[in-house]
Amino acid sequence: MLESIQTELIVSGFVLLFLVIVRLIVNTLIKKIGRKSGVNEARIHLICRYVTVTLFLIAIIIESFIFGAEMKDWGVIFSSVFAVIGIGLFAIWSILSNITSGIIMFFSFPYKVGDKIKIHDKDFPIEGVIEDIRAFQLHLRLDNRDLVTYPNNLMLQKAVTLVEKDAIEDFEDGTDLI
Repeated sequence: MLESIQTELIVSGFVLLFLVIVRLIVNTLIKKIGRKSGVNEARIHLICRYVTVTLFLIAIIIESFIFGAEMKDWGVIFSSVFAVIGIGLFAIWSILSNITSGIIMFFSFPYKVGDKIKIHDKDFPIEGVIEDIRAFQLHLRLDNRDLVTYPNNLMLQKAVTLVEKDAIEDFEDGTDLI
């Protein structure tokens, strides 16, 4: 039996080796970009985890074709999965929007942890120090020490002003408080 699938196993080995190398290269690039930009280490690991999961899904699809799956087989699977996902995405659109915004903010958000920002929202303007940038939300510490979690997707939709760069030192010393 092993002889009948020997070619498939060899090709699978090369594909998996290639994807592991791609993962290492992409994760190294993400870490360099993140450290150069001064991004929190936890966020760097989160983006690396997203890359790993994506490459794992790609590996499953490639391996299925190597071992003889046909496009019509995948057509049935994808149509079923997408029907369920389509219904589910409507319910979890906000979560996916925040995750996508978190990835965009990783690469192009001009503010870093420790910066004091002002979010221009006509109903509820907020001014605070960025304590953490997570996958779903941003943590802001207000002057009165309240912690506000602000969704990532709203950060990309609202106007934001940098009030003070690296304000977290002043905030932790207590000199900012009255």
